[in-house]
Amino acid sequence: MTDRQSPRLTTPALVDLYLAPAAKDEAIRALAQRLVAEGRVTDLDGFVADIAAREAQAPTGLGDGIGIPHCRSSHVTAPSVAFGRSRQGLDFDAPDGRPADLVFMIAAPDGADDTHLQILASLARRLMDPDFTAALRGATDPTAVADLIAPEEPAAESPAQAATTSADVASTAASPTGSRADASGTAGAKLRLVAVTSCPTGIAHTYMAAKALENAAARAGAEIHVETQGSAGSTPLPQELIDAADAVILAHDVEVRDKARFAGKPTVDVGVKAGVNRADELVAQAAALAAEAGPSSPAAPARAATVPAGEEHWAKRLRAYLMTGVSYMIPFVAAGGLLIALGFALGGYKISSAPSVVGHFDWTSHLSWAALLFQTGAAAFGFLVPILSGYIAWAIADRAALAAGIVGGAISVTVGAGFLGGIVTGLLAGFLVKWMTSWKVPQAVAGIMPVVVIPLISSAIVGFAMFVVLGSPIASAMRGLTDWLNSLSGTNAILLGALLGAMMAFDMGGPLNKVAYTFAAGALTTAGSTPDAGSLKVMAAVMAAGMVPPLAMALATTVRGRLFTKEERENGKAAWVLGASFITEGAIPFAAADPLRVIPSAMLGSAVTGGLSMAFGSTLRAPHGGIWVLPLIGRPFLYLLAIAGGTVLTAALVIVLKSRRRTAADRTRALVGTEAGTEPQPQALAASVSA
Repeated sequence: MTDRQSPRLTTPALVDLYLAPAAKDEAIRALAQRLVAEGRVTDLDGFVADIAAREAQAPTGLGDGIGIPHCRSSHVTAPSVAFGRSRQGLDFDAPDGRPADLVFMIAAPDGADDTHLQILASLARRLMDPDFTAALRGATDPTAVADLIAPEEPAAESPAQAATTSADVASTAASPTGSRADASGTAGAKLRLVAVTSCPTGIAHTYMAAKALENAAARAGAEIHVETQGSAGSTPLPQELIDAADAVILAHDVEVRDKARFAGKPTVDVGVKAGVNRADELVAQAAALAAEAGPSSPAAPARAATVPAGEEHWAKRLRAYLMTGVSYMIPFVAAGGLLIALGFALGGYKISSAPSVVGHFDWTSHLSWAALLFQTGAAAFGFLVPILSGYIAWAIADRAALAAGIVGGAISVTVGAGFLGGIVTGLLAGFLVKWMTSWKVPQAVAGIMPVVVIPLISSAIVGFAMFVVLGSPIASAMRGLTDWLNSLSGTNAILLGALLGAMMAFDMGGPLNKVAYTFAAGALTTAGSTPDAGSLKVMAAVMAAGMVPPLAMALATTVRGRLFTKEERENGKAAWVLGASFITEGAIPFAAADPLRVIPSAMLGSAVTGGLSMAFGSTLRAPHGGIWVLPLIGRPFLYLLAIAGGTVLTAALVIVLKSRRRTAADRTRALVGTEAGTEPQPQALAASVSA
């Protein structure tokens, strides 16, 4: 890349070896003025304000005399670094309290191209190298400094290199941190770690934490692979590396993407600055956790036949996309649905036709408060389908697909296509943007592709598809679904309730559970104002069935506690509250410990509850809340009877099945003796034979 094609990251004019201001804010402005003079920043005050906003989030002092004020800003025209060396030092709130004599002002535009972002990532890593900072402190020529920071032909590392850099060094027998016990119990096997680093801007701390962890692992004689989820792109760690790792280090200030990959592994979970400043401590903690878990510990189970990244079955990937959208949608469903239900409870069902509270709000009228609750809930519900669609698209093609997905979801609501339309637009937007990101475009256009070109074209295509081609057929399907739900009665309604109930209990929060819940919540958005609408019955049946598994486990541990471990009895106490709050996941510890007895029992009990709820005609407008929204439930006493019936049935089945297992075990012990080498007692043998 030449200067004519794209400017260097820094130039001698951006270097100030005698940075004069003694105050941090004045020094930041002085460096920013150099960026303005070089045409790298278009608005001095706007850029300084963006830097100040980033400083307010968290200090940018690294320690060891280094400060890195940085930001993404719409006022930056090209990725740039202004460097200043202060004789007296500047206070950047470093963890070691040392004033910064080396100040790197990193400026990135909102739509920076990948090449320059990789160079910024490389610079961030080099800041952790003491030889690099020593050379900067000793330099006397701005040109030499510029060449150190950004050589004429920088060798920027690729995202793949940044993602899987390994600090493989020879282990030493004297390194207690780097050694671990192998499967045979002998010491000396190299500690294997994987890590993820990320920060809000994805420019500096992400890559410095990665480098610090690599250096710390090298000092400890350990092997580490780091995935940097930063602005220069992110290549996921291969699943085989994760499976082989002894422990995981997550150093992040934003949510780690695909965190479920590390489930079951001993994990050190800290903020990104801890990765920069306390890397040796984190590696030692990871080593201790790995040693405690052991190579064959259930805390770090081996995965069998792991599917390599990019080779998963299409159905599995599709399910993951849909579940991502559902997970982001549920908070809107819960908040909006509960607010609407509270509005109905306070003001009756006619509150849906109340005028807007804007200009019509009476502080002393309960109807005004009811209208406020209803209209706020309705506003939250209005985001349900756009969020579902947007985050399905995001799961497929990341942030660039959000705009088209959300716009498509909003159009689905406009044309009456509902949540089915949201699913279609989410998938369409995601795959469309994923294809568009593979386009080879000129360098001048690459920077604006993710923020202008891709959202513009993809939103237009998705909008055309929904308004002109797909919207009407999907809307007709939604009307058919609504009419079918409202027409259900008798045996058909009971069978639907039983099926949805069994789905709620099968995986207790997993994909089938979410499918049943999404079906009910989606139908709820189409419900009319009549309290006996079929969709309201479906929502009631699903929530009742989802409450049964944890309530049944709580009842079973209370009635026959000796059949359960001490830990399960403790979990049973919490399961009362979890079940009453419609948190089906409260039964997962019991299902994981004894799936063949717990899951079929829970499915049968939940199916009975779902069928009874539909048979009784109970209704529910709130999509969450459990027993706490009982005043909002139609035919509440029959509803409680349905829940009680399923709970008792499941608890009884679990107790019977566990008792039979215990009896069989007792007989076996009687025949072979309770201890190795102990002769069976005659009375025990006689009892066993007579049984």
